[in-house]
Amino acid sequence: MQRAGIEALTGPQDTVRDMVRAFRRRRDLMVEGLNRIPGISCRAPAGAFYVFPNIKGTGMSSRQFADQLLDEFGVAALSGTSFGDHGEGYLRLSYANSEENLAKALVRIDAAARQTVAAIR
Repeated sequence: MQRAGIEALTGPQDTVRDMVRAFRRRRDLMVEGLNRIPGISCRAPAGAFYVFPNIKGTGMSSRQFADQLLDEFGVAALSGTSFGDHGEGYLRLSYANSEENLAKALVRIDAAARQTVAAIR
């Protein structure tokens, strides 16, 4: 096991760099896409493979919006309140998926947000 660890640290790092680039592209796709959606804003995370967008502009609670995304639009998201009371107004979305699937999810999130914002007006 120790020899495998040494090899992982000292051996070729091409696949690691490729993975980092792929996750950076996915992160950027999610952040830029979310920031184009009415009622949602998102900062780029410095690490991990998820974003924590602010959805307060939709007028829905985190739980309501996460439930709507899953039930009506087929997008799985965690309510920010799953991480404590200060998570209200936020969702947690993973970008550990293909760029194609993330783009589809963004279209669906956009539709959900627009439907919700239109209902408020």
